[in-house]
Amino acid sequence: MSTYRIKSLLLGLLVTSQLGQLSAAEKPNIIWIFSDDHSYQTIGAYGGHLQKLNMTPNIDRLAKEGMRFDRCYVSNSICGPARAVLLTGKHSHLNGKLDNRGGFNHDQQNFAKILQKNGYQTAMIGKIHLNGKMQGFDYWDVLPGQGKYNNPDFISAKGKEKNTGYVSDVITDKTLTWLKDQRAKDKPFMLMMHHKAPHRNWTPAKRHMTKYADIEIPEPPTLFDNYEGRGTAAHKQDMTIDKTMRLVQDLKVKKGGTSEQYAKRNKYYEEHNPTGKDLVKWKYQLYMKDYLRCIWAVDESVGKLLDYLEESGLSKNTIVMYCSDQGFYMGEHGWFDKRFMYEESYRTPLLVRWPDAVKPGSVNTDLVQNIDFAETFLAMAGVDAPEEMQGESIVPLMKGKTPEDWRKSLYYHYYEYPGPHSVRKHEGVSEKRFKLIRFYGRDVPNGEEWEFYDLEKDPSEMKSQYSNPEYQGEVERMKKELTRLREYYKVPEKK
Repeated sequence: MSTYRIKSLLLGLLVTSQLGQLSAAEKPNIIWIFSDDHSYQTIGAYGGHLQKLNMTPNIDRLAKEGMRFDRCYVSNSICGPARAVLLTGKHSHLNGKLDNRGGFNHDQQNFAKILQKNGYQTAMIGKIHLNGKMQGFDYWDVLPGQGKYNNPDFISAKGKEKNTGYVSDVITDKTLTWLKDQRAKDKPFMLMMHHKAPHRNWTPAKRHMTKYADIEIPEPPTLFDNYEGRGTAAHKQDMTIDKTMRLVQDLKVKKGGTSEQYAKRNKYYEEHNPTGKDLVKWKYQLYMKDYLRCIWAVDESVGKLLDYLEESGLSKNTIVMYCSDQGFYMGEHGWFDKRFMYEESYRTPLLVRWPDAVKPGSVNTDLVQNIDFAETFLAMAGVDAPEEMQGESIVPLMKGKTPEDWRKSLYYHYYEYPGPHSVRKHEGVSEKRFKLIRFYGRDVPNGEEWEFYDLEKDPSEMKSQYSNPEYQGEVERMKKELTRLREYYKVPEKK
């Protein structure tokens, strides 16, 4: 075991010792709210050029009453693998879920199984995107695959059942029913409420179709990026609003339907027939408005949950966390979707409210990653994490006490190529200022291509500095750090 890991385990024992001595009634409840493809850019608490749109008033309550993490990242920016990391606390190469294709080995260890053995009642409701019967959960009721926005099917231990209504509302109702009527009142609980929204194809609830109707959504300055200064991967991807976003399937243009807003976009397209940049601008507006409308239902869900916690008296001893499975492009670089190690898809929101433990309105800027979540849940419950888990508990960070030896770098690896959106395989290492990415394999010149960014001087990652002599010392240092992280996380040899 490495010295770093030993120190981290000792610190975890110190942090959780008091929790471990608590009775079952005193141990904190944990509620984990997980959305799909929710970008930090579209959460009001994170600021940015969209902040004035009042997008997430209830989610923002968590930031106001708790902590906002500004440097939370993922290890593999794609849905299924992100959820496998969440459960196991291990990078994709060890938990076996490299991409969205294929199955997932539910027999391996996960944090929920450990919590069950330590007196917690566990529940999973909503989207998990991992085929097979859930393990470690006393109650589970999940969407099959991607799930549907309207009248969705759910799968539980009882089998498949169709539900009536809008998916975010159904998930919320199921969650509140479990809290009110189905949980064991004499046990602490770990509840996971996983939303489908705002995943593609961005179908809002009918009641929200008029929101933002008369508002011009601000465009990102890189909407018409030409990718000059970056390599093959940025030029050859297939995730642009211009060419990849579909008018009918994604934006419901020419699709018909009863919504007045859909009728308006059909009429506009017939009368104006936009092309070129005008079409991109129009598609961006439709995309963003539908995306934000989907988020509105998620935000309502968070509000209903927080209100119930207050009304029931559960709020004082219940930790509430909000996160997304990865980031997402809101038109930056002309893109939607995720996958890249560039900031918009690599970084994810994380908000935590923990009464009497987390200082209201606080902000953390330490490097945090989704491999840390499983260990964090266990630490909150006063339970030690097994050595096979690769992350670190962020409980000390929540309490405002960053360990002196907290990590200074993160490892990332994306595997799904060839595949949807044609993002080349890549791995990399990032620090707070510098980022080094290695694209490799099929359809990459000479089998390997490197990019290096100074995020302090180039936060939008517009120009790689890999070949700039001024950065060669940093490039070589980062390459050594990438090698160290590969060894530390037991990554198989480069392919």
